[in-house]
Amino acid sequence: MKLLLVGSGGREHALAWALAQSPLKPKIYAAPGNAGIARHAECVPIAATDFNALKDFAVAQKIDFAVIAADAQLVGGLWDVLEGAGIKALGPSKAAAVLEGSKGFVKDLCAAKGIPTAAYQRFRDAASAKRFADSIGLPVVIKADGLAAGKGVIIAGSKAESDKAIDFMFEGGFGDSGNEVVIEEFMDGEEASFFALSDGENVIALAGAQDHKRVGEGDTGPNTGGMGAYSPAPVLPPSLEQVAMDQFIKPTVAAFAEQGRPYMGVLYLGLMITKTGPKLVEYNCRFGDPEAQVLMPRLKSDLLSALIAARNGTLNKVALEWSADPALTVVMASGGYPGPYEKGHEIFGLEEAARIPGVTIFHAGTENRDGKILAVGGRVLNVTATGATIAQAQQRAYEAVDKISWKGSFFRKDIGWRALKR
Repeated sequence: MKLLLVGSGGREHALAWALAQSPLKPKIYAAPGNAGIARHAECVPIAATDFNALKDFAVAQKIDFAVIAADAQLVGGLWDVLEGAGIKALGPSKAAAVLEGSKGFVKDLCAAKGIPTAAYQRFRDAASAKRFADSIGLPVVIKADGLAAGKGVIIAGSKAESDKAIDFMFEGGFGDSGNEVVIEEFMDGEEASFFALSDGENVIALAGAQDHKRVGEGDTGPNTGGMGAYSPAPVLPPSLEQVAMDQFIKPTVAAFAEQGRPYMGVLYLGLMITKTGPKLVEYNCRFGDPEAQVLMPRLKSDLLSALIAARNGTLNKVALEWSADPALTVVMASGGYPGPYEKGHEIFGLEEAARIPGVTIFHAGTENRDGKILAVGGRVLNVTATGATIAQAQQRAYEAVDKISWKGSFFRKDIGWRALKR
């Protein structure tokens, strides 16, 4: 079969790696792909944002199934464009992708369905937002309603920081995503991610993981798209995973069905594990990045068959098997990230690092130029390892990281610290 994978990041490389192992033996095209994805797929120079070109390519190549990996394409309606041209694709649709496209919508859904989450209000002007932020105490959480590349949340520890964050969003700091702002009470606890797959009616659990959002050791500094992750997350035992399905995922899928916009695709549930139980932080409508990079090495079943079943409404016939061995990934980034960073430096040591047992290197911001692998993104590599324990996976990952370098590269040295501290 012919498969189109849309995207170019570390998540997409992990998906390409898993899809290439399918017994369905797909011929994979990736648009636009990267230097790592090129090992598993034929990369085509079409931007993930060029919906018409993607549609035309899919039709011309008679693509059997398309995997849309990233939030911006799903929220923007690429699923609808491809399906409208007769190309089956992993959703959700644009109507259902509001699950990630509007934080305010999700908060209202929680309120209507009794899904536990933080107290909140939605605002379209700075003055009202500041008054509410002042009323709920510090720290306070300020969120841009729309997509902001994983950086649209600011936790303010003082009134000055809160006012500055609100002004920043309403003044266009996150573009149109900040036209509406959600102000929330701060939830104290430990955050974890849980994933499920839905066909609009049937829902199956995938697995849990824990991300490291902040740029610095000890979870300090500005938020990033994620500096590392591991799976499974000890903070999310099987009993809590069942709670995630029963109290969060299933009521959400049922609500979308009631609204006439069935949710078909991946659900990413961000949970805060508080003293009073789990509460919703956010929903996303795709695999996480870098969570996909630790989920895929643990998945023993065929990913492609499961994704097709989600599109075809047959998830009730799917049972997935997961390895008990943990996986851990360390993100190697360009100097300056998440701010401005240099591009174009050659990466050294990749082959030597990949020879370490249990290690798989997923490319994110890379490019193959004249046979040289160059760092061209903020997050550049996901150095992933499996092991009998999280400690062993961590040791292997960092052994590999130490063999890789390029000018200005950096990484967090404490990925997995919460799990090892338990």
